[in-house]
Amino acid sequence: MPRNDERPTSTSSGEDQGSDVESSSERCDSMTSTSDLDCSRESFTSDCSSKHCTPSSSPPKTLNLDEVMESARDLFNLRLAHEVVMNRNFHLEPESLPQDSLWKAVRDNVHKAFWDILESELNDDPPEYRQAITLLEEIRETLLSFLNPGANRMRTQIMEVLDMDLIRQQADNNVVDIQGLASYIITTMGKMCAPVRDEEIKKLHENTDNIVTLFREIFRVLDLMQADMVSFSIDNLRPVLQRQGVEYERAKFQSILDKTPSALDHTTSWIKSALEELLSATTPPEKSSGEGKGQRAAPGPFQVLNAAFLSILTWDYDKSPLPETWMTDEPRLREIQWQLRQVQMVNEVLLIVHSTIGGPIQGLPSLSERLKRMTSVLLEGMHSPDFNLEEALEGVSAQICCELSKSLTERGYPALSPALQATLRGQICSITQKDNPIRTLVEDRVQQYFMVLICDPKSQLKLEQVPAGLTPIKPQLALIGAKFISLVNYNKSVYGRFYADIIRKLMFISSPPAANPPSDATYKSVPSN
Repeated sequence: MPRNDERPTSTSSGEDQGSDVESSSERCDSMTSTSDLDCSRESFTSDCSSKHCTPSSSPPKTLNLDEVMESARDLFNLRLAHEVVMNRNFHLEPESLPQDSLWKAVRDNVHKAFWDILESELNDDPPEYRQAITLLEEIRETLLSFLNPGANRMRTQIMEVLDMDLIRQQADNNVVDIQGLASYIITTMGKMCAPVRDEEIKKLHENTDNIVTLFREIFRVLDLMQADMVSFSIDNLRPVLQRQGVEYERAKFQSILDKTPSALDHTTSWIKSALEELLSATTPPEKSSGEGKGQRAAPGPFQVLNAAFLSILTWDYDKSPLPETWMTDEPRLREIQWQLRQVQMVNEVLLIVHSTIGGPIQGLPSLSERLKRMTSVLLEGMHSPDFNLEEALEGVSAQICCELSKSLTERGYPALSPALQATLRGQICSITQKDNPIRTLVEDRVQQYFMVLICDPKSQLKLEQVPAGLTPIKPQLALIGAKFISLVNYNKSVYGRFYADIIRKLMFISSPPAANPPSDATYKSVPSN
């Protein structure tokens, strides 16, 4: 009998996000052990990391099908474990296919054919029980899968009542009590199901008209019970994964890397780009006599890694794929990027309004909050491909002009003149241009804010300390910052050794080592801008 597939589902609400961020951040901080950091520091200038982080240099190896499938399983387990650890609302539920999808049509036709055959066999004279026995056998195995290892009494009872050999003998003699077996199955399901399924079990007991319909409903409820069991197992497994998730994910990724040596190519390119950007932005030291004359001051390894982390925040997904070490967090990173771009644009609009209107609207927090809320609503969903940003900003500027004129006239000021409204509209609509000075200012200060969080080991204390000009979006920025830093800390804990090996090769093998190798102080003294 074809069964419904299950798919992972993530549900979260705005009320849960704050607590999720706080608990996730604390969890990730606790997972970052001192030994991991020490290992990373030592591996920048030694060969130790390469022994356990990357395969030895060798010609490309052709993978056979078994190795490809094993790597795929490792990747699936890695993604699943990471999702369980990072998302407390993660659970499984039976897949609900779109009504007009081809797959749903195929599945429904196959199921209908199966149930039609069953009904035809049971209506024969004498009845044919071949399909029915197949169903009963599958139901028995499903019920047994719900039992705990110590439930021997229930296991024995199920095996005795649903004894397939005995049922086949009864079928040969046309004495199978199919209705009695169905009643026993429903009663047993009622003992095993979660309380939320009690109403479903009650409906099964009341459904006595058609045996085929009854069996179809039994399978539907069994699908729900299986999803409940998986979600229950995930909830029980989550504390274990939270304690051992770092080691588990690191081991799984190492297993993938052993089979697929190219599994760090995008990660290497990502870190190399950060290093090259820092080198190009570093100014040469003042000319002086000696051997170091004219040489550029090389960035430290931790500065390179922090710059790489910062670049993830503004990653262009259309130009290049994420580094392999960030693939499991792509949905969360995209959501953070969307939220950040929206709050940045809200802040840009508010800065334009306050700089254009000036004194008459200063010191009015309620007005600023109304303008902020209004702008946020009109820019909701701005990451969607079909979202017209220019049109939305036109609407924002029109609404803001109306709200400002109303507020000014209520306090005895003249309403906005047509010329001032046109100026305000033009400035608001111009923030779509990448070289807009207000947009550049806000983006630079947001980058400074996140760099401080990335570099500070106690980033939770810095969340409320936003740079000047970002005060209107401080609550939203702090929430986004907490989410992002939580991901960074966990990512650093899992993949820090791999990053150390890559940076060591880029900085200390491809080029001569510095006279003074990086020390622990380098980690604490990375500049925040």
